[in-house]
Amino acid sequence: MNDPILVSSALDEETARAEVYGLLAALFYAPPSPDLLAQLRVAVTEAPAAGGFLEEPWRQFVGTVRELTDAEVVAEYNALFGGVGKPELYLFGSWYLSGFLNEKPLAALRGDLAALGLARDESMNETEDHFACVCEVMRYLIAGDDVEVANLTQQQKFFSAHVQSWAPALCEAIAAHPRARFYAALAAFTAAFISVETQGFDLMV
Repeated sequence: MNDPILVSSALDEETARAEVYGLLAALFYAPPSPDLLAQLRVAVTEAPAAGGFLEEPWRQFVGTVRELTDAEVVAEYNALFGGVGKPELYLFGSWYLSGFLNEKPLAALRGDLAALGLARDESMNETEDHFACVCEVMRYLIAGDDVEVANLTQQQKFFSAHVQSWAPALCEAIAAHPRARFYAALAAFTAAFISVETQGFDLMV
């Protein structure tokens, strides 16, 4: 019989992983709402997922949120990722993998999503290779009820092909941008989280 303490710990870790992916999806998809920013400002500054490696970048991120107003965060998002024409920074995997938007990496992602029985929500403005979208897929692969799809094997395959392959380059680009404060701190936390995920999946090989 499984030790209930160990089972509970494992379930807690999986819940935490899913919640981090969900948070990243929300923060990268659009400027965060006042409610979300208010929650972040009062967040505990221990790591939101198991592993002390995340504690410092999480603490730095929460500290940065506390230093900025809602309006400053929204303005930063729009300055970096929005605007008319070419944005300062792209949030799309195809750009980092091929140097162009809507290229072969997006087609490959769509094929993998179809194999998982997943499809783009028609109400969503962005293509499937937007960083927020791949984070949301990872959240589903961790927390979903369909064990044929939501399992560690599928997580590892999707993460390797569609997150690990380009998310570190995205984080580096954001962190290096002179106008990034909120998103530079978020990028540092994201990079640390991706590193922890990479190490965890490497142990499966």
